[in-house]
Amino acid sequence: MKTILVVGGSRGIGKAIVEELKENHIIINFSRSEGVSHPNVANHTIDATSSDLPELGDEINGLVYCPGSINLKPINRLSLDDFRSDFEINVIGAVRIIQHYIKQLRNSNSSVVLFSTVATKLGMPFHASVAASKSAVEGLTKSLAGEFATKVRFNCIAPTVTDTSLAEKLLRNDKQKENMENRHPLKKYLQAEEVASLASYLLSDKSKAISGQVFPIDAGIVSLKL
Repeated sequence: MKTILVVGGSRGIGKAIVEELKENHIIINFSRSEGVSHPNVANHTIDATSSDLPELGDEINGLVYCPGSINLKPINRLSLDDFRSDFEINVIGAVRIIQHYIKQLRNSNSSVVLFSTVATKLGMPFHASVAASKSAVEGLTKSLAGEFATKVRFNCIAPTVTDTSLAEKLLRNDKQKENMENRHPLKKYLQAEEVASLASYLLSDKSKAISGQVFPIDAGIVSLKL
Protein backbone atom coordinates (compact mmCIF):
# COMPACT_ATOMS: atom_id res chain seq x y z
CA MET A 1 0.00 0.00 0.00
CA LYS A 2 1.09 3.58 -0.64
CA THR A 3 2.13 5.77 2.29
CA ILE A 4 0.45 9.20 2.34
CA LEU A 5 1.42 12.01 4.71
CA VAL A 6 -1.58 14.20 5.50
CA VAL A 7 -0.89 17.43 7.36
CA GLY A 8 -4.05 18.66 9.06
CA GLY A 9 -5.98 15.40 8.85
CA SER A 10 -8.02 15.72 12.04
CA ARG A 11 -10.82 17.95 10.77
CA GLY A 12 -12.46 19.45 7.71
CA ILE A 13 -11.08 18.61 4.28
CA GLY A 14 -8.02 16.93 5.76
CA LYS A 15 -10.14 14.54 7.80
CA ALA A 16 -12.29 13.79 4.74
CA ILE A 17 -9.10 12.93 2.80
CA VAL A 18 -7.99 10.54 5.56
CA GLU A 19 -11.43 8.91 5.52
CA GLU A 20 -11.28 8.60 1.73
CA LEU A 21 -7.85 6.95 1.71
CA LYS A 22 -7.63 4.96 4.92
CA GLU A 23 -8.83 1.57 3.67
CA ASN A 24 -6.24 1.26 0.90
CA HIS A 25 -3.32 3.39 2.09
CA ILE A 26 -1.02 3.82 5.06
CA ILE A 27 -1.81 7.28 6.41
CA ILE A 28 0.53 9.37 8.54
CA ASN A 29 -1.45 12.25 9.99
CA PHE A 30 0.17 15.36 11.45
CA SER A 31 -2.34 17.49 13.33
CA ARG A 32 -2.75 19.49 16.51
CA SER A 33 -5.82 17.53 17.64
CA GLU A 34 -6.90 13.90 17.74
CA GLY A 35 -7.13 12.26 14.32
CA VAL A 36 -9.10 9.40 12.77
CA SER A 37 -8.78 6.11 14.63
CA HIS A 38 -8.04 3.28 12.18
CA PRO A 39 -5.42 0.50 11.89
CA ASN A 40 -3.94 2.14 8.78
CA VAL A 41 -3.71 5.63 10.35
CA ALA A 42 -0.78 6.76 12.49
CA ASN A 43 -1.57 10.04 14.25
CA HIS A 44 1.14 12.47 15.41
CA THR A 45 0.40 15.59 17.48
CA ILE A 46 2.33 18.15 15.46
CA ASP A 47 2.06 21.84 14.58
CA ALA A 48 3.49 22.06 11.06
CA THR A 49 4.77 25.59 11.63
CA SER A 50 6.77 24.95 14.81
CA SER A 51 6.99 21.35 16.06
CA ASP A 52 10.00 19.11 15.60
CA LEU A 53 9.29 16.84 12.64
CA PRO A 54 9.79 13.07 13.04
CA GLU A 55 11.87 10.96 10.71
CA LEU A 56 9.67 8.71 8.60
CA GLY A 57 10.43 5.80 6.26
CA ASP A 58 12.54 5.84 3.12
CA GLU A 59 9.55 6.54 0.87
CA ILE A 60 6.51 8.80 1.10
CA ASN A 61 4.22 8.25 -1.89
CA GLY A 62 2.05 11.30 -1.35
CA LEU A 63 1.78 14.48 0.70
CA VAL A 64 -1.29 16.61 1.33
CA TYR A 65 -0.93 19.92 3.17
CA CYS A 66 -4.36 21.02 4.42
CA PRO A 67 -3.89 23.74 7.09
CA GLY A 68 -5.45 27.04 6.12
CA SER A 69 -7.08 30.18 7.43
CA ILE A 70 -10.11 32.35 6.75
CA ASN A 71 -9.28 35.73 8.22
CA LEU A 72 -11.83 38.07 6.67
CA LYS A 73 -11.42 41.73 7.61
CA PRO A 74 -11.30 45.11 5.84
CA ILE A 75 -7.73 46.07 4.97
CA ASN A 76 -7.63 48.81 7.62
CA ARG A 77 -8.44 46.21 10.30
CA LEU A 78 -5.84 43.70 9.13
CA SER A 79 -2.60 44.06 11.05
CA LEU A 80 0.77 43.12 9.62
CA ASP A 81 0.73 40.27 12.11
CA ASP A 82 -2.49 39.01 10.48
CA PHE A 83 -0.68 38.83 7.16
CA ARG A 84 2.34 37.17 8.78
CA SER A 85 0.16 34.60 10.55
CA ASP A 86 -1.77 33.68 7.40
CA PHE A 87 1.47 33.39 5.42
CA GLU A 88 3.02 31.24 8.17
CA ILE A 89 0.07 28.82 8.21
CA ASN A 90 -0.51 28.58 4.48
CA VAL A 91 2.95 28.93 2.97
CA ILE A 92 5.78 28.55 5.47
CA GLY A 93 4.23 25.46 7.05
CA ALA A 94 3.95 23.81 3.64
CA VAL A 95 7.52 24.76 2.71
CA ARG A 96 8.79 23.42 6.03
CA ILE A 97 7.12 20.03 5.53
CA ILE A 98 8.20 19.74 1.89
CA GLN A 99 11.82 20.64 2.67
CA HIS A 100 12.00 18.11 5.50
CA TYR A 101 10.58 15.19 3.52
CA ILE A 102 11.66 15.97 -0.03
CA LYS A 103 14.19 13.11 -0.08
CA GLN A 104 11.49 10.53 0.74
CA LEU A 105 9.14 12.13 -1.77
CA ARG A 106 11.77 12.02 -4.54
CA ASN A 107 12.49 8.36 -3.81
CA SER A 108 8.97 7.32 -4.71
CA ASN A 109 7.88 9.44 -7.71
CA SER A 110 5.25 10.90 -5.42
CA SER A 111 2.43 13.42 -5.63
CA VAL A 112 2.00 16.54 -3.50
CA VAL A 113 -1.36 18.30 -3.14
CA LEU A 114 -1.57 21.83 -1.72
CA PHE A 115 -4.61 24.05 -1.17
CA SER A 116 -5.54 27.49 -2.44
CA THR A 117 -8.90 29.27 -2.69
CA VAL A 118 -11.22 30.75 -5.31
CA ALA A 119 -10.36 34.15 -3.80
CA THR A 120 -7.07 34.20 -5.74
CA LYS A 121 -9.00 34.43 -9.02
CA LEU A 122 -12.14 36.29 -7.93
CA GLY A 123 -11.75 39.69 -6.32
CA MET A 124 -13.63 39.35 -3.04
CA PRO A 125 -13.88 42.06 -0.38
CA PHE A 126 -12.12 41.41 2.96
CA HIS A 127 -9.99 38.55 1.54
CA ALA A 128 -6.71 40.48 1.17
CA SER A 129 -4.68 38.44 3.64
CA VAL A 130 -5.90 34.96 2.72
CA ALA A 131 -5.82 35.73 -1.02
CA ALA A 132 -2.23 36.97 -0.75
CA SER A 133 -1.00 33.86 1.07
CA LYS A 134 -2.94 31.42 -1.11
CA SER A 135 -1.63 33.14 -4.26
CA ALA A 136 1.82 32.36 -2.90
CA VAL A 137 0.78 28.71 -2.53
CA GLU A 138 -0.18 28.63 -6.21
CA GLY A 139 3.17 30.10 -7.21
CA LEU A 140 4.95 27.59 -4.98
CA THR A 141 3.03 24.75 -6.62
CA LYS A 142 4.06 25.74 -10.13
CA SER A 143 7.68 26.45 -9.23
CA LEU A 144 8.18 23.13 -7.43
CA ALA A 145 6.39 21.22 -10.17
CA GLY A 146 9.07 22.50 -12.56
CA GLU A 147 11.93 21.94 -10.14
CA PHE A 148 11.02 18.32 -9.43
CA ALA A 149 9.53 17.28 -12.78
CA THR A 150 9.85 13.50 -13.35
CA LYS A 151 10.41 12.99 -9.59
CA VAL A 152 7.54 14.63 -7.71
CA ARG A 153 4.24 16.00 -9.01
CA PHE A 154 2.85 19.16 -7.41
CA ASN A 155 -0.75 20.26 -7.84
CA CYS A 156 -3.08 22.62 -6.02
CA ILE A 157 -6.84 22.54 -5.32
CA ALA A 158 -8.72 25.85 -5.03
CA PRO A 159 -12.11 25.24 -3.41
CA THR A 160 -14.97 27.61 -2.84
CA VAL A 161 -16.67 27.74 0.56
CA THR A 162 -16.70 24.25 2.05
CA ASP A 163 -18.88 23.10 4.95
CA THR A 164 -16.16 22.67 7.59
CA SER A 165 -15.36 24.19 10.97
CA LEU A 166 -13.05 26.67 9.22
CA ALA A 167 -16.04 28.18 7.41
CA GLU A 168 -18.56 27.93 10.24
CA LYS A 169 -18.85 31.73 10.58
CA LEU A 170 -20.00 31.89 6.94
CA LEU A 171 -22.59 29.13 7.41
CA ARG A 172 -23.96 29.86 10.87
CA ASN A 173 -27.67 29.49 10.09
CA ASP A 174 -30.12 28.45 7.41
CA LYS A 175 -30.35 31.96 5.96
CA GLN A 176 -26.58 32.22 5.53
CA LYS A 177 -26.47 28.75 3.99
CA GLU A 178 -29.23 29.69 1.52
CA ASN A 179 -27.47 32.92 0.60
CA MET A 180 -24.21 31.06 0.06
CA GLU A 181 -25.92 28.54 -2.20
CA ASN A 182 -27.49 31.32 -4.24
CA ARG A 183 -24.11 33.04 -4.76
CA HIS A 184 -22.96 30.01 -6.75
CA PRO A 185 -24.29 29.28 -10.26
CA LEU A 186 -24.66 25.59 -9.38
CA LYS A 187 -26.70 26.62 -6.32
CA LYS A 188 -24.51 24.83 -3.85
CA TYR A 189 -21.39 25.17 -1.76
CA LEU A 190 -19.02 22.28 -1.14
CA GLN A 191 -18.91 19.33 1.18
CA ALA A 192 -15.48 18.21 2.35
CA GLU A 193 -15.95 14.80 0.72
CA GLU A 194 -16.18 16.40 -2.73
CA VAL A 195 -12.80 18.05 -2.29
CA ALA A 196 -11.33 14.86 -0.84
CA SER A 197 -12.30 12.95 -3.98
CA LEU A 198 -10.30 15.35 -6.15
CA ALA A 199 -7.32 15.14 -3.80
CA SER A 200 -7.49 11.34 -3.91
CA TYR A 201 -7.40 11.42 -7.72
CA LEU A 202 -4.38 13.76 -7.77
CA LEU A 203 -2.55 11.45 -5.37
CA SER A 204 -3.28 8.39 -7.48
CA ASP A 205 -1.46 6.89 -10.45
CA LYS A 206 -4.42 7.91 -12.62
CA SER A 207 -3.09 11.48 -12.58
CA LYS A 208 0.52 10.66 -13.50
CA ALA A 209 0.46 13.14 -16.41
CA ILE A 210 -0.75 16.07 -14.30
CA SER A 211 1.59 18.49 -12.52
CA GLY A 212 1.87 22.22 -11.91
CA GLN A 213 -1.89 22.75 -12.10
CA VAL A 214 -4.36 24.66 -9.97
CA PHE A 215 -7.78 23.00 -9.94
CA PRO A 216 -10.77 25.18 -9.02
CA ILE A 217 -13.67 23.31 -7.49
CA ASP A 218 -15.98 26.27 -7.26
CA ALA A 219 -19.63 25.39 -8.01
CA GLY A 220 -19.26 27.79 -10.95
CA ILE A 221 -18.61 30.98 -8.94
CA VAL A 222 -15.40 31.85 -10.83
CA SER A 223 -16.06 30.40 -14.27
CA LEU A 224 -19.81 30.84 -14.86
CA LYS A 225 -22.12 33.83 -15.12
CA LEU A 226 -25.78 32.94 -15.52
